[in-house]
Amino acid sequence: MKISSDDQRAIGLILLCLGFLFFLIGLAARLKENFHSRVEISSTGFTAAAIAAALGIIVLLFSLKKKQG
Repeated sequence: MKISSDDQRAIGLILLCLGFLFFLIGLAARLKENFHSRVEISSTGFTAAAIAAALGIIVLLFSLKKKQG
C-alpha cells in the first residue's frame, strides 16, 4: 500500500497533536494533589507523549524527504 507524502504529513501532524494531548494528561495528573495514582498516570502520559511526538517527527521528516526526492 502506497501512502502519499501529503497523507504522511497529515499522519505526522496527528501524532504530534496526540503527543501534546498525552503530555497535557500527564501534566494534569501531576498537578492533581489528592489523586490516588497520579505518579503512574503522569509518567505513563509523559512516556506516551514522547513516543507519539517522536513517531510524528519521524513521519514528518520522511514525508518531507519523499517530497523533495
